[in-house]
Amino acid sequence: MWHLIYVAQKDAIEAIEYELEEGRAFALGQAGKRVEAAIAALEAGHRERELLLDEAADAVWAYLIVRESAGFVDHREVLALYRVPAQVMARVGVMRPR
Repeated sequence: MWHLIYVAQKDAIEAIEYELEEGRAFALGQAGKRVEAAIAALEAGHRERELLLDEAADAVWAYLIVRESAGFVDHREVLALYRVPAQVMARVGVMRPR
């Protein structure tokens, strides 16, 4: 009898873990889209450069946080993939007065 309870609990836990992974994957995709948009805006330069750098840094920081929550800790490849400039990385995590 306890074997059936254990299997049922294990299945429930696996279902919850699957849902969490789906949520993390979605959040990572959304954060990646924000990084792409911020880097594109920076490259296009249609607004004040300092503001664009800050926005890109905020987007990259949020992306890295989501990525780390999913268990990824080496960010070098994705930073290269998104072509994140050193000027942006220098501002990642910096708290600015609003």
